[in-house]
Amino acid sequence: MRSVMPLKHKEIMKKLLSKLQPKKKTPEEPAGRITTETIAEHRERVLAGGRKFKYPVQVARHRLVITASLISVGAIILLVVLGWWQLYVVQNTSDIAYRVTKVIPVPVAVVDGESVRYSEYLMRYRGAIHYLTEKERLNIATEDGQRQSDFVKQRAMADAIADAYAQKLAKEKSISVTGAELEAYLKQQRTAMDDNVSENTYNTVIRDYYGWSPEEYRDSMKAKLLRQKVAYELDSSAKAVANDIRTALRAGQTDLAIITAAQNESKAQSATYWPAAWVPRTNQDGGLAATTAKLEKGGVSDIITSSIGDGYYIARLVDSDETRLQYEYIHIPLSTFSKQLETLRKDGKFSEFITIPEAEVAKK
Repeated sequence: MRSVMPLKHKEIMKKLLSKLQPKKKTPEEPAGRITTETIAEHRERVLAGGRKFKYPVQVARHRLVITASLISVGAIILLVVLGWWQLYVVQNTSDIAYRVTKVIPVPVAVVDGESVRYSEYLMRYRGAIHYLTEKERLNIATEDGQRQSDFVKQRAMADAIADAYAQKLAKEKSISVTGAELEAYLKQQRTAMDDNVSENTYNTVIRDYYGWSPEEYRDSMKAKLLRQKVAYELDSSAKAVANDIRTALRAGQTDLAIITAAQNESKAQSATYWPAAWVPRTNQDGGLAATTAKLEKGGVSDIITSSIGDGYYIARLVDSDETRLQYEYIHIPLSTFSKQLETLRKDGKFSEFITIPEAEVAKK
């Protein structure tokens, strides 16, 4: 018994010591060498290790693009809604609103399918209201000032619509205003003010009175001339009346009042006789003074096409002196263009996108 127990004790101690000793690490197998056969496998192993860093960045970038796009779309929608509210609800007429509508051709009305640009309406309104506030000292904040402002808006809208309709007809009839015609008209306007006034001085006066730049003034005058050309082209009946009156004068009749009365009895198109009156030789009357100044006393002019676009004239010089003229005349107004506009309004081919209160001034 004594010889067995110590042997067992030694075995037990060996087992305990073997468990307490750290295990030897098995050496790792060395990485295989890169050869032409294993290069594809090695490349895929390296790429696989990098993908875990690449995919999270791609996902973050994708979300960033979506978020930025949504913010941009939302901002654009907000700007569009704000712009619509400012122009069509508030009817903002500030310089910022005008500049924006010059860049973005938003409409303020439509006439027979032709858009009327908001900037054209604002240019006319701002020019007229600039004169009233700067030269007439109109206070728009007052009740009377607001009433006059609404009247100016009505006139500006009517002019912008008429010009847009004239542009539509001009395209159809191949009517245009050449650069030479525009320059001649602008020169006539300057010399009517003063023979010696320079172009720069005249532009300064226009800016002072209407707040218009030279380019805006030129655009306004070009639109005016184009509308006049279209109105004369359309109104064949007015031209026929003028020809009939000229024929009567050439047949020996000399009394303009009698000729006018006879003409109005036979034609639906009316003519108006105006008795003689003294006016300055430089009178701005559409060309009557300039034409009659070249006549001898008692002489009768040919048909005068008014430079202000209000129709045809036939005048007779009664008397004159160094500074004045006395003449009588017959006026044959143009009406076809305005009648067509009114017909379009009645037929529902005329839409305004803003509501302008009817001013009491306009009723007078």
